[in-house]
Order: sequence, then structure tokens, then C-alpha cells
Amino acid sequence: MIPQYLVDFDLQTLPCVETDVIVIGSGIAGLYTAIEAGKDHNVIMITKNALLESNTRYAQGGIAAVTSEDDSPAYHREDTLMAGAGLCSSAAVDVLVNEGPDNVQELIRLGTAFDVENGELALTQEGAHSRRRILHANGDATGFEIVRALAAQVRMHERVQVWEHHFVIDVLNDGNECIGVLLQRPDGQRVYVKAAATILCTGGAGQLYRYTTNPEVATADGIAMAYRAGAQIRDMEFIQFHPTALCYPGAPRFLISEAVRGEGAVLRNIKGERFMEKYHELLELAPRDIVARAIVSEMEETKSTFVYLDITHEPEDMIKHRFPTIYETCMNYGLDMAADWIPVAPAAHYMMGGVKTDLNGESSVPRLFACGEVSSTGVHGANRLASNSLSEAIVFGKRIVNRIRELVPLVAPAAIAYQEQDRTGVPKQAMIERRLKLQKVMVRYAGLRRNEALLHKGLDELKRQLSIFNSELSKKEEFEFANMLTSCLLVTQAALERKESRGAHYREDYPQKDDAVWRKHLLLHRQHEIMEEFSDDV
Repeated sequence: MIPQYLVDFDLQTLPCVETDVIVIGSGIAGLYTAIEAGKDHNVIMITKNALLESNTRYAQGGIAAVTSEDDSPAYHREDTLMAGAGLCSSAAVDVLVNEGPDNVQELIRLGTAFDVENGELALTQEGAHSRRRILHANGDATGFEIVRALAAQVRMHERVQVWEHHFVIDVLNDGNECIGVLLQRPDGQRVYVKAAATILCTGGAGQLYRYTTNPEVATADGIAMAYRAGAQIRDMEFIQFHPTALCYPGAPRFLISEAVRGEGAVLRNIKGERFMEKYHELLELAPRDIVARAIVSEMEETKSTFVYLDITHEPEDMIKHRFPTIYETCMNYGLDMAADWIPVAPAAHYMMGGVKTDLNGESSVPRLFACGEVSSTGVHGANRLASNSLSEAIVFGKRIVNRIRELVPLVAPAAIAYQEQDRTGVPKQAMIERRLKLQKVMVRYAGLRRNEALLHKGLDELKRQLSIFNSELSKKEEFEFANMLTSCLLVTQAALERKESRGAHYREDYPQKDDAVWRKHLLLHRQHEIMEEFSDDV
């Protein structure tokens, strides 16, 4: 049983800080939204780590938006809908492709220095895009450049306070309305932060899996908090595995950007054979789920733990200029991209599902918003089109702020208390061991390829960890584990319910897409079993 709140509290006895807007998280979604909200609201931005630490920081490929004359929002829309495998919201996609370009120009105005060639924005192409529309910065360090520029703006902003190394334990409700958050300061003190609007920008869920391109902070906190608060959670079965993460002894699962394939890299099995022609007409630029499963099939057929990414046929100067970060990282492990084939394998990368929102970013709980990877706006459907995520964050971040301007002031009382019976101390087993076990369960039973027997085993294993919710939690690692366990249960249950293969969700026992029965979303809610919602007509 997952409780409504992770800890006991009485708001009348806690210190209270009031503000207009709370932003939780400091990736592109949090930073951009805080800057926009700070134009006419007082904002407290809360991040559990340092300001610059987020998934965005490690984003390499770029941001997708129509900026060239041979492209159009209609083309971008078509590509997004195709990748989404029938589950995109057509209205949300229209918002993204039409409002993305102006918001990218705003990023530039705020100091983001995208790469330029011959006086024009430099563009590249990635998988499933029909045009070159991916803007990038410093070759393959787009995310870092964006957060650098936005963080500098936030630091200088008179109406935005930044609380680093503070952990938001739970979203607080009065009736069905969000009234703020309960957080824990670095010294362990707990504080009630009251606000008229609370925006989850907490990022993704890569750390649910043993092998991931995501940093340590990506522990699905926002999804779990929203679920406990009674918000609807949608499409949790759709986890995108990036096809090409570095797979080399002693090296982390470092992302080898899809843009490398966009610039001509090919995939080879350990026999040196190109193989993508067996799986899709777009070869290496097929949608990510197809490429990832093709790689797994080749690994199984050749009894290997990796395949090779080969860009050695391209000029060395181009490789160094276009992919300086990837080149340098590979060189640190003795791999020269210009001369060596790079060993790669799929790794958990992006969560398509999350907190269900409307076109203004508001969840089913009034005054609770979600933006970025934590949200499910309907843009990505069953499979995210490459580099649409950064665009989604800024487009819907601005829409959230416009909606907040319409809210009436919060008048909810703070006389709320919560007490769970019989909380005990956390078991002495190291949290790092429990976390690793959880990640291994997800890889083994709810990974890239799934079936009913494996998913049932996974659920059984996860349910054995439910005792954490009867424990007295006090440390960041304990809160993160509780959030990860909650999200793992949601992913596995949704994957079990969807008896078809679609986009990033692949069932070996139901290998075909079934539009007649399953062209619909799965909604999860704390007070109910899984509920179904039919998708928009696309």
C-alpha cells in the first residue's frame, strides 16, 4: 500500500514560507519556467542537487524546431505523429511545432549560443526526422550550453530564489487542491512552502534501470509525488531506450548521440556486418525503439554484449569539430572515434509517460503543474521523436506561466496534519544495495522486451520492497528509493496491462500493434485501479 505522504507532519508546527510559484527542478523546464514566471511572480526554485545538475546538462543532440526555409511546422508535425505510433495528442503536437520556433528564439535572447555556419543556425538531422531541424551548441554539448545560459539568468533574477540541495518530500493538498510542498533542508529541518502554483520540473526516470544514460538525480521523484497527491499518471509503460550508449569496461553508459548516426555513422555487429537493412528501410535513422531492438537481436544472434558504431569513414576534423565531447570521452578510454569502431548497447534514456497534463501544463490536481520529462502532455505518444523533449519543455513552460496568471490567490488554510500508524526505522540494509536490486529487477523483468510471465515476476519482486512505506524516512536516499519503487510499480503494472506492442513498449507475447483494441492510453490513479483513456484522433 502506497500512502498519501511519505512522512508524518503537522503544518501548524512547521516553519512556513510563502511565495507565488514553486518550481521543483533545475533542468531546462525548471529554469525556463522560473524565468518566465519571475516576470510577474515571486518564485522559489527548489533543486535536490546543485543548480546545474540535471538531465538537460547531459543532452547532446540538440533541440528540434523549424528554423529553415525548406522545413515547416507541417513536416515537423508529421514526423512527430509518425514516431508517436498513434498515441500522440494532435492538439499538443500542433502546439509544439507552431510555438517551438519562437521559444527557441527566446532561448537565444537569454544567452544560449547555438552553433552557426555561414551566418545561419547550424542544423543536423536525427532519426525519424525528414528534415535537418536540430539546433545544437558546441557540437554535442547542447544541454550544457542551455542550462549555462538559463542558470546565469536565474542567478541574476531579482524575483527568483534558488534553494539548492533541498529535497521536496511531498506535494501537499487541501481537499483536491495543491497548496504547496513539504521539503527537507540540508540540515534535516522540514519546512512547509505555500504557493498559489506548484510546478513539477523534476525530470525523468532513467535511474529505475541498471543501465541508463541519465545522471544519478533522475529518480522519478515528481511522478511519484504527483501519484501520491492523487494526480493522474499516464503512459508509464513507454520507456525509451537509447540505442547507442557506450558499452566498454570501466566506462559509464555514456550517451553516443543519435546525431552521430545523423552525420553518417553506421551500426555493425561484432562480425563487422552492417545489419539495419534487415530491420527498417530508414536503416540507422529508423525510430529509436526499432534501432534498439535491432541491436538487441544482433547481440543475441552473435552472442555479444554490444555492437559497433562506425563513423571512421568520415573526416577526422569533422568528427572532432562536430562531436568534441563524445570524442574526448571516448579518447579517455582509449577509443578513437576517427579510427576505432565504438562498442555500444541500448540503455534506458527517456520516459514518454508521466503526470498527465492539459495543454496548459496543469495536472488533474488544481494548481499542480508538470513540465518537461516528468509530464505527459501528449506530444510524445508511444515513442518520442528525437530532440523534441527540449522543445516541449520551453513551449509548455511558457504556457504554464500564462495559465498561472489566471489563477486566483490561494486562500487554503495550513491546518493540515498527517499521521501514518506504526512507522518503524528503515532496515539497516544499505540503501545503495536496495537501489541496485530494484534497478536489476527492472532490467530483467520490465526492460526493452517484455512478456506476461516476466512482468508478473517483476511485480512480485517489487512488492517485496513495500515495507519501505511503513518506515520512518529521513534521508534523501530513502525518499528517492520510495519514489523509485512507486514509479517501478507503475511502469510494470502498465506494461502488464497493455497487451500489444507499440512504440517503445514491446511485448514478445503480443508482438503486433493492435489499434482496434489498444489505441488508447492507460491512466493510473492512487485511489483507483488502472483507468483507460482513448487517445486523440490523429
